[in-house]
Amino acid sequence: MRYILLAVLLVAGSCAGDEGPKDFLVTISTPMGEMYAILYDETPRHKENFIKLAKEGFFNETLFHRVIQEFMIQGGDPDSRDAAPDKQLGNGGPGYTVPAEFRPGLIHERGALSAARLGDQVNPEKASSGSQFYIVQGKVWKEFELDQFRYDQEKMMSGMRRMFELPQYRPLLDTLNELYASGNIQAYTGKIFSQVGEVEKFTGEKIQKEFTPEQVKTYTTIGGSPHLDGGYTVFGKVIGGLEVIDNIAAVSKNELDRPLENIPMEVSVEEVSRKKIEARFGYVYPTKP
Repeated sequence: MRYILLAVLLVAGSCAGDEGPKDFLVTISTPMGEMYAILYDETPRHKENFIKLAKEGFFNETLFHRVIQEFMIQGGDPDSRDAAPDKQLGNGGPGYTVPAEFRPGLIHERGALSAARLGDQVNPEKASSGSQFYIVQGKVWKEFELDQFRYDQEKMMSGMRRMFELPQYRPLLDTLNELYASGNIQAYTGKIFSQVGEVEKFTGEKIQKEFTPEQVKTYTTIGGSPHLDGGYTVFGKVIGGLEVIDNIAAVSKNELDRPLENIPMEVSVEEVSRKKIEARFGYVYPTKP
């Protein structure tokens, strides 16, 4: 009987401690409060790299060195640690980049944790900085405002400039100039949007980008920065402490968007059961097919 009772107790203890699968909970501590984030399994290289750096203490005492209200807050530059007030920041890193991991469902919604990177001219593969990241604040958009993000603006403008060199497109150019001069910007941009198909036919390049109904709902209710989608890797999401993003974005800053008063961070990661994360933050992990 004694051995049977012991076995029962062991089984019961095992069940009580079985909390299911775990995940890494990221805590970003600042003088303005704490943010809590999860990292996406769909971007494994970025997830692994961020966890590694956080465990090493790489981010500790670095600054949120660039903040733009209704857009994002950026940090992770090791050169920002103990940086002089007039030092230009944003070029530091661990000495490597991370290959881009674009995923259609991971968008720049409010709270998105994304990787900074160098521009397309020197970084055509859109590889991410090894350490610099930004957190999206963004804003809530009206649905018609999203039209401006439904196409590749650079390709669109380049194609239209080439079209306007031909006489058959002169009437279109005159119409656009008249609309712009009248101050009717909504009509002006609407006319440009109406030419996407014509520009695609003229250039032979894909210009149109589609928003899913879920994306439209997110950007018109939760908000974000939709123009960044497809250009920068989104690898996580702040699920607690969203108000801290607003507080940091609102601080006074200089002409380079660096806060006048330093905003240092401490970043830690802890393995926590997904059930506890869901219960504490109300975040629901997507079910895998």
